[in-house]
Amino acid sequence: MTQAGSSSPTRSDDARLPHLVIVGNGMAAHRLIETLAAQSGAPRHITVIGAEPHAAYNRILLSSWLAGDVEQDGLTLTPPHDSAVTVDQRLGARVERIDRTRRLVECDDGEVIPYDHLVLALGSRSAMPQIPGITLTGVSGFRDLDDAARLADAAKAGGAAVVVGGGLLGLEAAAGLAARGMQVCVLQRSPRLMNRQLDATASTMLASEIEGRGIHLETGARLAEIVGDENGQVVGVRLADDERLLPANCVVIAAGITPNAELGRDAGLDCDRAIVVDDTLATSDPDISALGECCQFEDTTYGLVEPIWHQVEVLASRLCGEPSAPYHERACATKLKVSGVSLYAFGPTEAEDGHEVLSYRDQGEYRRLLLRDGRLEGAVLYGDTRMGPWLFRLAEQGQRLDRVRHSLLLGQADTEALLADDATTDTDTDSSTTEQDAA
Repeated sequence: MTQAGSSSPTRSDDARLPHLVIVGNGMAAHRLIETLAAQSGAPRHITVIGAEPHAAYNRILLSSWLAGDVEQDGLTLTPPHDSAVTVDQRLGARVERIDRTRRLVECDDGEVIPYDHLVLALGSRSAMPQIPGITLTGVSGFRDLDDAARLADAAKAGGAAVVVGGGLLGLEAAAGLAARGMQVCVLQRSPRLMNRQLDATASTMLASEIEGRGIHLETGARLAEIVGDENGQVVGVRLADDERLLPANCVVIAAGITPNAELGRDAGLDCDRAIVVDDTLATSDPDISALGECCQFEDTTYGLVEPIWHQVEVLASRLCGEPSAPYHERACATKLKVSGVSLYAFGPTEAEDGHEVLSYRDQGEYRRLLLRDGRLEGAVLYGDTRMGPWLFRLAEQGQRLDRVRHSLLLGQADTEALLADDATTDTDTDSSTTEQDAA
């Protein structure tokens, strides 16, 4: 890998080897580079420009780092080796402007970098509510390594933390702060935790487990303001309904994300809530693509890795001149693993008309499946989630499961044995019918 600051080739260097510039150095950009490096026809020179001073790292493990379960080195994503692709990194550099006419990006340090094709992988930031006190010292999101480091520093002083948001990210931040010795309270606007992914039973079990670890939950709670002292340091949050003041030395906002679309919008690209892309991940400028949390396909924006990995496959094929199926939305599963609490869910959260509900609960373990016309549409698993990916594949395949539906709760081995028996029976029946027809 060449050092930051080295010169970048322009199109005149070798017209056969276009220069790809990627703005953003997160997981989406890293995955794209890995995928390109494994394909023939990839651009031989890639320049990656990242605003953070760190090399690409696994953001999914930030909560584990905050909890002290992994070291910072364990977050780092390894660049591809033994590849014909040369990757030039600009770390700690921010692109301020895109000149689409001359195909240049201008960085905040004055460097101007030409591109043959540009990929915007700008990510997202925490959505910050417009309430009094949101700019106080001690209020932050939980999206990157700097956020996690600030929270770790705050935890050294002890005291109380309030986490706004009872979804995946909020619960992971709360668990990390509690593991560092802080008194933590989670505010959730909905009456239950993870209301978009879990049914009432699983959510109740999760709440009991979280509270059993010393984390206080306030559900059905709306934040009215964040209160600070005369020095501008947060000291608490006030609730809207009963005006209670909860003490807080730090406040974590984990109540949604905002796509980082400003660079594309300023460049005149079509934008809605994010940078609009088509089913090849191209923007309204054919020389610019967008990827990940900063892009919008049809009406969908992104916050989970599974659809972004699908986007990477489609975009990498196009950049290499290889045929590829167009991007389309796929169902994806939600996974949570916080200090031994495992959840896996996909499909509808609540049973609807026409759903057959299968459920099992025992000793901290819960499974609930939703079937329609013999096909699996949704599942919620709490505790033992090992069969989650297998159930997800069954749902994707759309296989009829009428004759094995009750074994689904028992596990993969029993169900697949019954499916194999059914397949053998069907084959024998078909053979017998054929023989009779021939006679």
